[in-house]
Order: sequence, then C-alpha cells, then structure tokens
Amino acid sequence: MNHNKKNLTSVGTDIEEVKRLNAESGLSYNEVKELLAKTGGKGPAMYSDTYVEDIKRKIQPGGVK
Repeated sequence: MNHNKKNLTSVGTDIEEVKRLNAESGLSYNEVKELLAKTGGKGPAMYSDTYVEDIKRKIQPGGVK
C-alpha cells in the first residue's frame, strides 16, 4: 500500500514521521538507564540544566568521558 510515496502501516501511520519524532524526543528509556548507572543516579539537581544532546554524545561509544 503506497500512498503518496510514504511508507505507511496498514492503519495509515507514517513510519518515517514516527521515527523522526522519536529521534527528536530526547533520551530513550535505555539511554536514561545507562546514564543513571554511570552517574550513580543520585540527586536530581545534577540534571537540572543538562542538555539532552550532550548526554547522548557522552554515552555513545567513543563519546566524551
């Protein structure tokens, strides 16, 4: 089923749009778990002015330590 050359599910969901929105939505559940494991997860104040993209770069293989 090809509507206007978009990749749609059987109920009409635009798969590429969902992927794009997910990529822009912030940290994934697994990224948060990894971040908390690396930092000890103590005290919410440490996250008060954290930038999501900085955290993503830090937890990626080869990222800033």
